[in-house]
Amino acid sequence: MSAVAGKDGIRLGKLWGVPIYLAYSWFIIAAFTVVSFGPLLQSTMPDIGVWAYAVALSYAILLLISVLVHELAHALSARAYGWSTEKIVLNLWGGHTQFNEFTATPWRSVVVAFAGPLANFVLAAVGWFVTVAADPHGVPGILVGIFTWTNFVIGIFNVLPGLPLDGGRLVESIVWSVSGNREKGTVAAGWAGRIIVAAIVLYFIVRPFLLGETLDFKFVIITALVAGFLWLGAGEAIRFGTMRLRLPDIQAAALAEPAQGIPATATVATALRAASSGVTLVVTAADGAPSGVLDPAALSSVPAELALTTPVSAVSTPLAPGAYVPEHASGKELIDYLAPLDGQQYAVIDTHGQVTGLLRQAVIVAAITGRANPRPSR
Repeated sequence: MSAVAGKDGIRLGKLWGVPIYLAYSWFIIAAFTVVSFGPLLQSTMPDIGVWAYAVALSYAILLLISVLVHELAHALSARAYGWSTEKIVLNLWGGHTQFNEFTATPWRSVVVAFAGPLANFVLAAVGWFVTVAADPHGVPGILVGIFTWTNFVIGIFNVLPGLPLDGGRLVESIVWSVSGNREKGTVAAGWAGRIIVAAIVLYFIVRPFLLGETLDFKFVIITALVAGFLWLGAGEAIRFGTMRLRLPDIQAAALAEPAQGIPATATVATALRAASSGVTLVVTAADGAPSGVLDPAALSSVPAELALTTPVSAVSTPLAPGAYVPEHASGKELIDYLAPLDGQQYAVIDTHGQVTGLLRQAVIVAAITGRANPRPSR
């Protein structure tokens, strides 16, 4: 594999057709590993001297390999279902596998998710077999032992039943199967992930503190960082699932403010009379396609003596090309309509191509995120 730097990190090459990237953040955990374990190894094995830091770096690399195998297991198991993998990124927190568009079912999702921890259990078993069969000592023994326990812990940790851990897909799939709604499963798995975070903090930090036990500073920092990462991931799952749950209620006709079309050749005087009814005016081109929006302030700024001769196209705010959607569009269909469009305003048209409303991007965002009442005042 040849390394090439890019925005995702250092591209290491491909394995089984899957691009592999090493994020720059990985070097942080590598440095932390060397600084933390180097002195410890040097004190327990004084004969190796400064080479203890090289052994610590080897531990970081073995951890990286373990994570890579974990992510490859996700990618290759997904390939069995026809899912294509865009890339694998190895980073500060381990790594993630990014898929292209795919069609999932509850139990296929579980299989792909659990393939990662299963791969780590296999690596742990290989390490255990080497330990039993060869009984390595010294540095090799330390590295084999670390490799074995690291993979065992990664496997156990990732099957915990809460997102963003792989075990969260089991919770998601159970709720998905029962309710018929994947988004409800995602939200439930996100809350399960937050419960796991709370349990980790209570057991590994709060409990020993209350019992008066001595807490290792490095261990507390690592636990806090992992808990923070998991909490953010769980929160993201909850937000994503909640937003997806709102999609069916996102309808162009319901979210749009009333509007009517006015030909680009119409005069400002005509537009002022039409605007007096309080309806938003959308300028239409010769072929009837919406091309701009009229701002009442812009109309009022035209001198009275020019209102009868000035076309509305001269004072309209242009719409982006193709920035109009059918009034029946809703949910994912509506989002798919708007995703490739530029601008922040979109005309709404009926089945005859007539303008019936104006949809603003801010209103759609508010409706999806639940930050405000999405229904405009009529």
